[in-house]
Amino acid sequence: MESCNRMASGRSSCLRRLAIERVAARASLALLFAVLAVPLSAVSQADDADESVAVLGSTVLDRFLDEVDTLEARFEQELFSADGRLAERQSGTLVLERPSRFRWHYSEPFEQLVVADGKNVWVHDVELEQVTVTPLDDSAAASPAMLLGGDRAVRESFTVVDEIADGELRSVLLEPKLEGTDFRSVLIAFDGLIPRRLQLVDGLGQVTSIELFDVELNGEVDRELFRFDPPRGADVIGKPAR
Repeated sequence: MESCNRMASGRSSCLRRLAIERVAARASLALLFAVLAVPLSAVSQADDADESVAVLGSTVLDRFLDEVDTLEARFEQELFSADGRLAERQSGTLVLERPSRFRWHYSEPFEQLVVADGKNVWVHDVELEQVTVTPLDDSAAASPAMLLGGDRAVRESFTVVDEIADGELRSVLLEPKLEGTDFRSVLIAFDGLIPRRLQLVDGLGQVTSIELFDVELNGEVDRELFRFDPPRGADVIGKPAR
């Protein structure tokens, strides 16, 4: 944004480029919460050692996917570069209803809305009046976003690598089975059934850390929250699945 401010004449195009980068980042994270919003089944087990890890590591996540239908929370999100420097800090609210529906509202520092309606993921950059839509097809099942918001079948796209106990928290480390994904691993820390922290490591070694607060499980949520209609005049990129 600094470079945009220095070059007033090119600020519009610069802002648009920054918006596209932000939208791409949100779409990737959206395809993290689709995970906690989709259904779970078999875990690949290469040998006896892997099988024991899979059984341990799947326990807390499987319980979440079996017993939790809705989730509401506040979140604080930080992005760290590969060398550990804080690159970005954001906050907002999250509502999800499994399977495959969530509303991820960034309020600070830029307002942005990510909505999965069961068929598509919509990313609305309010400042730039830009909307990007991506069909929520089978490829999305291999994204970290689908872990909290998906169904049990989503687990077929991940391998449980480890389970880590840290006081009252139990963390599950997962890696995608599908080659060519833009992230290396996902770590989800649970306090009982409540997800408290998510960490996503991408292909460049950048780490996105998300802390959840005021988490409410299995409360009633308004289905209209998962409906998205592009605002009049917004620039829409992509074609939604019908």
